[in-house]
Amino acid sequence: MLDRLRVHVLTVTELAEPYEISLNAVSKHIKALEKAGLIEREIKGRVHRCRLNAARMEEAMSWMNYYSEFWNTRMDALERHLMEKRKRRTK
Repeated sequence: MLDRLRVHVLTVTELAEPYEISLNAVSKHIKALEKAGLIEREIKGRVHRCRLNAARMEEAMSWMNYYSEFWNTRMDALERHLMEKRKRRTK
């Protein structure tokens, strides 16, 4: 959904089209994205239009990159530890 909103502003119905789930399920998903600040919804009458909030996406990516670097560093340390342990056992 976020990828599709990157290109176009879409109604809830348009967002639901490619998915084989109920409109209610799509609406719940959209509410979660809205609560996370990743999308904004504009309501005019019965039509709900959704747009991507790119600024929040950038924040989310920054957060994920930070933790990706953290876990990569930790995994590298674990790998070194296990390699050293294996070397000690084979001696």
